[in-house]
Amino acid sequence: MDTKTDVKERLAPCGLHCGKCFAFYEGEIHNTAILLQKYLGNFAPYAKRFAVQLDPVFEQYPAFAALLNYLANASCGGCRVEKCKFYKNCKLRACSLERQVDFCYECPDFPCEHTGLDDDLYKRHVAINQKIAEIGPKAYYDEIKDTPRY
Repeated sequence: MDTKTDVKERLAPCGLHCGKCFAFYEGEIHNTAILLQKYLGNFAPYAKRFAVQLDPVFEQYPAFAALLNYLANASCGGCRVEKCKFYKNCKLRACSLERQVDFCYECPDFPCEHTGLDDDLYKRHVAINQKIAEIGPKAYYDEIKDTPRY
């Protein structure tokens, strides 16, 4: 296995783990949402009864089902494959391709202000890339691969 390619397929240029994103097709959130839909089956009529007989919280089931359906229909292939569907203003994929770098920290202009990210995500992206530069992509991936993204 080519470790650099394997890790690069999982981590975006910003360092976020695409496979942990709710928008990622075949990611853990997507697959779990499909499984939960399967296990719930035709739960909607039961939710109406449970709202009356058990707890009013079940009145919120239609909104929950809509969100679950959204998660189950994730369609992003990841930032290495296509423009990010979650952070629509992100410019990092295009920049990394143009500058021919795998991660932002490899760019001589890192950190820059031309990312398209909001302040919170910008700070996170800088911290992640500094960590990747310090310990390497494989060690970083091994450190975060089993933790939630959010």
